[in-house]
Order: sequence, then C-alpha cells, then structure tokens
Amino acid sequence: MVVESIMEPVRFNKQKDIREASVIQKLEDIRSAELAYKAVNGNYMSDWDTLINFIKYTEFPIIREVADPNDTTNSIIIRDTIGYVPISDSLFGHRTAFNADHLKYIPIPKEFFDNEKFELNIGAIERGGLPVYVFECKVPFKTMLKGLDNQLIINLNKKVVEMNKYPGLKVGSMDEASTEGNWK
Repeated sequence: MVVESIMEPVRFNKQKDIREASVIQKLEDIRSAELAYKAVNGNYMSDWDTLINFIKYTEFPIIREVADPNDTTNSIIIRDTIGYVPISDSLFGHRTAFNADHLKYIPIPKEFFDNEKFELNIGAIERGGLPVYVFECKVPFKTMLKGLDNQLIINLNKKVVEMNKYPGLKVGSMDEASTEGNWK
C-alpha cells in the first residue's frame, strides 16, 4: 500500500505530461490556423467547420515585391502575384500525420474519447479606443485527464484555481490581446 500510494501520483503525472504535450501541439495548431484565418479575413473564426474548410481549401498568394525600375528613389514597389500555396501546406506541410478534420477534437485515449471538442470563442475588446479582435481555445483538466485518478484531478484544479489561473490548458484570451498559451 505504501508503494502504491507513491506510485499513483507518479503514474498520474507521467500520463498528464503525455496528454499535455499532445494538447499543447493541438492548441498551437489551432493558434496557427486562427492567425492565418485572421490574416486573410480580418478577424478570427469560432465555427470549427468553417475554420477546418479554410485550412483544407484556401490558398495563400505568393507575392513578389520589386522596386520600380523607372523610379530612381526606389520608393515605388511593384507587387506581383506569382502563384498560390495551400494554407495546409504552408502551416502544416512539414507534419505527415496532420489531419485538419481532427483539429477540433481533444487528443485523449480512445477508451475515454466521446467526441470531446476544444471550446473555441472569438470576440473583440477595446484597446486605446479601438476594437481588437481576440480568440480563446481551451480544454479543462477534467476533460483532458479523463480516465485518470479523479482525486488527483480535483487536487490539480484546486491548486491552479488558487493561483487565479484557468484549470486547464488554453491559447489566446478573451480579456487581453494575446495569442499565447497558458502553459508557458
């Protein structure tokens, strides 16, 4: 019993670290997709199907900029679109196992998975008298650690809440103009 009382938290932390790593990767992918969507459309997207279709079917233009040869001051720039590259290749082309259709799902073991999705919100806050678009994508520890020791999850939540932090992992914020993750 003594050995088990020591090993249970060790196993919990090992599984927690494995799940956190995969959730953080997904949150970073979601942030990349949201930033690309904003670059093209001027705001963020909270609808998963629209965001996933954007990743799968939209292309970034490849633009070449050169100085106008007739301008001696080199202040006139000529922009020429020389081609297009799919957004999925641009953002995730280096990853062979990336599947845009799975972006919205929380990566947890199959025996505990019940189509749990990340919570995705968008909005606008005012900074310096101007509206600033913001987004937030998050998953609570309770969902991310499903199937692990419930008391240890409760203890983790309590510890994080006492530090006035979100009891889970998230990227972005609905309160400030930040696209950072809370794991840093």
